[in-house]
Amino acid sequence: MIRLTTACPDLDTARDLAHKVLTQRLAACATLESDMITMFQWEGMLEEHVLVQLTFRTIEARRPALVAMIEANHPFDLPLITWEDVNTTAAFDVWLHLELGE
Repeated sequence: MIRLTTACPDLDTARDLAHKVLTQRLAACATLESDMITMFQWEGMLEEHVLVQLTFRTIEARRPALVAMIEANHPFDLPLITWEDVNTTAAFDVWLHLELGE
């Protein structure tokens, strides 16, 4: 299973992006976690924002299209998109592949 994560500026943006991804079956599920504080340097300034973390569960075959969808629909100029291959139970893995038509 691939766990892919990005952050959105607010809950409405995260919900909208999750809805688009799930409707196109690029991921089987999405988790939204609000009130994440991030601090970073951007164009010479120290920034601090409250974000919503958005995590998708998908398979490797769908990852490139999922990344492209996020890049095309994300409001940030440079959204952080990370992914990792994680282990899960056999039953969840079966469900994940069935939901994504694999």
